Amino acid sequence: MTATDSDRGTAARHGPLRGVKVIEIAGLGPGPYAAMLLSDMGADVVRVDRPGPVSGRPEVYALARGRRSVAIDTKQAEGLATLLDLVGVADVLIEGFRPGVAERLGFGPDTCHSHNPRLVYARMTGWGQDGPFSRMAGHDLNYLGLTGALTLLQHSADSPPPSPPGFIADFGGGGLMMAFGIVSALHEAQRSGSGQVIDAAMVDGVASLTTLIYSMTAQGRWNLDQPGTNFCDGGAPYYAIYEAADGKYLAVAPIEPQFYATMVDLLGLSLDELPDREDPTHWDELKELFAGIFRTKPREHWTTLFDGTDACVTPVLNFAEARQHPHNLARHTFVEEFGVVQPAPAPRLGATPATIARPPAVPGAHSREVLLDWGIAAERVGTLIDSGVVVESPA
Repeated sequence: MTATDSDRGTAARHGPLRGVKVIEIAGLGPGPYAAMLLSDMGADVVRVDRPGPVSGRPEVYALARGRRSVAIDTKQAEGLATLLDLVGVADVLIEGFRPGVAERLGFGPDTCHSHNPRLVYARMTGWGQDGPFSRMAGHDLNYLGLTGALTLLQHSADSPPPSPPGFIADFGGGGLMMAFGIVSALHEAQRSGSGQVIDAAMVDGVASLTTLIYSMTAQGRWNLDQPGTNFCDGGAPYYAIYEAADGKYLAVAPIEPQFYATMVDLLGLSLDELPDREDPTHWDELKELFAGIFRTKPREHWTTLFDGTDACVTPVLNFAEARQHPHNLARHTFVEEFGVVQPAPAPRLGATPATIARPPAVPGAHSREVLLDWGIAAERVGTLIDSGVVVESPA
């Protein structure tokens, strides 16, 4: 769901986090994603940007949707004092610096908690606040590699792991985990009256995402030493990608026997005449059989054949096709806001739905508005802007 142009103000927010005030120290990747999720759910998220030249097109950067921006020079004493004044009335602060940097800049957890003991101070890093790698640089691929998660994407022990786009660790293990931690800590703060520090490390979050693999390994249902030989890592014929006659692809995933039977029947085959799928020695034979069949018709033929069935066979779509698929259209999975097609807020809450509250902000676009809304006196706001400590950019 999205908001109309007439109800984009903070008063119009109706999500479950309405009334929650969040300071987002401007950063990249997982921190902004966590801030976006909180904003979609109704929080008043204010991004604190550094004054300076604006590059790119921030007004269409969908990851920054829903927030207001105030540009503060925190290297000046008055700028730091202004940020700490905002901290005094905030519920959450999000920062994504390496360990120790926020402390050196003057707004580390101890300082912020001295201004506001109820503050949830959320720290996003790749490696965490401690440990041998804590002060090293890193990216999504590094965190996937160090946790073993990258090997789960291998097709075989002889092939190198792929280099997936950087969102599994950054956004799944990082931003999503941070948002969950923030909501949990807010709940505790409401009960106890005390805030806390969240150490959200992408390496920890990615490790958490692999819990299922550890569980199945303990049960003897997963072979970590032989990637590409397990039932859902491309080893099994009933969980694989198959090419159609037109060079497009199908996602074939009838893991359960009853769904597999449906697929086999719709392919015009008989279970009684096929090798036992439970015996991995037959998997290559079955893969070759299914691959040969799927290559006889274009993707659209198979899409139509399996549509509405429990065969678990669906088309592999590109981004443009995904936006136009009937199911995604029916659910409004993708929306167009401020001229940008993007995923709609998720998950969906029945009573307090999420919304995209406003377009992405140019840094400093709401400086005066934010400072006044968050309780700073008008005279002081004017002085801060006139002195250049706070920069007010055109919206």
